[in-house]
Amino acid sequence: MRIVFLSYHYSPDISSAEEWVERIKFYLGWNECLAKKHIVIRVDQINYKGNFEHNGIQFYCVDDGKKKNYLPWKLNQFVKKLNPDIILVSSFLYPLQVIQLRRRVGKKVKIILQHHAEKQFKGLKKYIQYLASRKVDAFLFTSYKTGIDWVNNKNLDSVSKIHELLEVSSAFYPANRITAKEITYVSGWPVFLWVGRLNQNKDPLTVVKAFLKFSLLQSNATLHMIYQTDELIKEINDLLPREPGISPIKLVGKIPHDELLYWFNSADFYISASHYEGSGTALCEAMSCGCIPVVSDIPSFRTISGNTALFFEPGNENSLISALQESVHLKIEEKRNSILDRFKNDLSFEAISSKFQEILESL
Repeated sequence: MRIVFLSYHYSPDISSAEEWVERIKFYLGWNECLAKKHIVIRVDQINYKGNFEHNGIQFYCVDDGKKKNYLPWKLNQFVKKLNPDIILVSSFLYPLQVIQLRRRVGKKVKIILQHHAEKQFKGLKKYIQYLASRKVDAFLFTSYKTGIDWVNNKNLDSVSKIHELLEVSSAFYPANRITAKEITYVSGWPVFLWVGRLNQNKDPLTVVKAFLKFSLLQSNATLHMIYQTDELIKEINDLLPREPGISPIKLVGKIPHDELLYWFNSADFYISASHYEGSGTALCEAMSCGCIPVVSDIPSFRTISGNTALFFEPGNENSLISALQESVHLKIEEKRNSILDRFKNDLSFEAISSKFQEILESL
């Protein structure tokens, strides 16, 4: 098959092939696996014009200088000339472009839309989104339940087109934990790790409040917080003890992404309190290293974690405290092994690629 991955999103901040491959590496791995059996082509819009090949994938980078092109005639014509059997469009945010794409490529080509955490349109845009959904053959969501919500809200036309497929995975792996801790200087037991922005949706305040109470019962427990943005850092600091070295919560801040390998391999548990996520990159990375998830009970985290996680109600401090208390009674090594099995069989790039091939065969 000739499979084209198409993005209508324009990324003006990316000006080289190397930067682009690095930006999309969370998504790219399963494309590379797919390229071992199929012809895989990517058409992306960045601040760079050129073609290149990377790990079996043919890239066509286009720069049309527009953040949003509602009439992408040239782009759709270019895709048609690639003679695709399958076109996977990244995001549900471009219904007008998808309607035009269907007219351009004809009825025989299969068009698939993949969800990337975007929210449902309202008003006239919702109606256009619905019309576009009638022109495509499949919808990919991390969680089937999320897709059902889109159909029930009449943004999409049919439940029968919904398929579960992760959009991201991880290239991390289990490493020697003693060596990892020598690099990160992590101490305590058990060790919990937070990786994410400090914003309202990620809800770090609930985590901090719950962990401070939990640490009164589990005095050796530590929580290390790595964050890319610090919107709520003042509110967090106001909750922490003033005395140096007293707090069980360590604010690490921002670190290079590659160094997260050592942090995930230093931790026993990974915490996320998100109220909404389209997928869960950090969760996948944590599980690829054997971290036990303690995560909010939302559809995407349910799908990713399966039965390996400790869940708590989003925004519920007491529910999180209960999950934290349960964590200390687990058989850590046995649980870690089950998580690594879960990652290999269901969450790895290879597993996603295999599942996608099954979906293609069903269309």
